Amino acid sequence: MEEIRNKKSGGKNEKKNKLMLIILPLVILVLLFGSLFYYKKSLEPMNLKNMTEVSIDIPRGSNVYGIAGILKENGLIKSKLVFECLTIKENKEGRLKAGSYTLNTGMNLREILEELSTGGKDDNIVTFTIPEGYELRQIADKLSEEGLADANKFLKLSADANNFRGKFSFLKEINQNQSLEGYLFPATYEIFVNSTEEQIIEKMLEKFEEVYENDIKDQLKGRNLNDLIILASIVEREGKLDSERPLIAGVFKNRLDKGMKLESCATIQYALGERKEVLSYDDLKIDSVYNTYIHKGLPPTPISSPGLKSIRAVLEPEKTDYLFFRTKDDGSGGHIFSRTYAEHLNSNPKK
Repeated sequence: MEEIRNKKSGGKNEKKNKLMLIILPLVILVLLFGSLFYYKKSLEPMNLKNMTEVSIDIPRGSNVYGIAGILKENGLIKSKLVFECLTIKENKEGRLKAGSYTLNTGMNLREILEELSTGGKDDNIVTFTIPEGYELRQIADKLSEEGLADANKFLKLSADANNFRGKFSFLKEINQNQSLEGYLFPATYEIFVNSTEEQIIEKMLEKFEEVYENDIKDQLKGRNLNDLIILASIVEREGKLDSERPLIAGVFKNRLDKGMKLESCATIQYALGERKEVLSYDDLKIDSVYNTYIHKGLPPTPISSPGLKSIRAVLEPEKTDYLFFRTKDDGSGGHIFSRTYAEHLNSNPKK
């Protein structure tokens, strides 16, 4: 009897085991397909038909889990877990950026992730742009007009390179008590709100240092950095077309090599303190060390902040036998180049 009972019990267990072998894979399949369905649905927009804009702020230092919580609380995603999984899957957990964002309920999860990876507006950061060829006073005025700096404080700090010489190695190559004219690199900058004048200047010097290390240092070949930037600043102000900058640099190099005066109108404008479109003969006689119509060689300091194209033009001037150039009358900003003074005079129909 005991043997019969054991056979019956064994038969029941065997049936249960077989049943479990059938049910368990089905359960796994149901869970798998259910999870896949849930994952795909969670990737979809919250409300594609009635899209609503939602503004959010992602604080600095937020990780993917904190950002997922912000998105969920603002009704922009269906699942925090799926957002976290997708972010890790796309290898973007370290690329999500703080800032202010305007998203909408019609965006799918991947679109939201891409937006957060691109970066939003950081209310603690402002941008400003310094054009090529600006002088220190123009930079100071622009920053003042944009409410980013006190012009007088800015000019006082930048009037003496010794204020920053210890922080930037390239400044050791310029003269004692020289200003930072020419060394505040023209570019677009991002700074924190309420940055000091000193911090803004350091930011611009850091950019020049980057350019110096990458594009200038190895190309100097024994030449003086200050002389390079002085001539580049003149080329910047004289040239309007990028294609002509190496040619203009070549003309000035030829004149310097021959011991001729540079006779640059841009240096006269700098000496006058204003950029007059038409200079008078009296202007050309101004008593100034920056008057290259009177003094041979380079002026003592740069006259503007040259851009990289003007710097490269001086590093590699075009080889030419031109000694003169004048602006064309067609409004193109181009120049007519001449080899002799006679050619130069004949190139001007007004003379």
